[in-house]
Amino acid sequence: MTKEECFYLGTIVGKFSFKGEVLLKVDADTPEEYTEMESVYVEFNDNLVPFFIERLSLHKSSLLRIKFEEVDTEDDAEDLFKAKTYLPLSELPQLNEDQFYYHEIIGFTVHDKAFGEVGTITGVNENPAQALFEIDHSGTEVLIPINDDLISTVDKVNREIHVACPEGLIELYVNPS
Repeated sequence: MTKEECFYLGTIVGKFSFKGEVLLKVDADTPEEYTEMESVYVEFNDNLVPFFIERLSLHKSSLLRIKFEEVDTEDDAEDLFKAKTYLPLSELPQLNEDQFYYHEIIGFTVHDKAFGEVGTITGVNENPAQALFEIDHSGTEVLIPINDDLISTVDKVNREIHVACPEGLIELYVNPS
């Protein structure tokens, strides 16, 4: 399994008990959706290694308390500290039609209500303050906040996102004065 075939689930942030349990900080709005997992991939030296789960429970809202098979001591658990975990893309929870995962929208065309076709999404800038669409407009990068108030429609079939940006936002990038 490669990282390209997976999504980032979270990071192991600590040990929980002397019996090898660890705490996984899940990078998701609903960590409870991951309480039925049977295994995860743990990153070691740029390789993904499968770890099978013996037991798992939700711990303090955004953490999962996990006991992996063959991780039976504090020292074993210590070796996993700060390791990133991944799951196959096929295990992503289904979203509503107007929702999307960032990896899904790469290559979508963005249309603004006033400006028209802005360009193609090349990436997502996951800035802690505000995630941004990174859009290629004829070689110029345009950044638009990913905000429910700005997004009018998400058309997954035609690979388009329609937005209504504040007046002048796109022109700041396209026609700087």
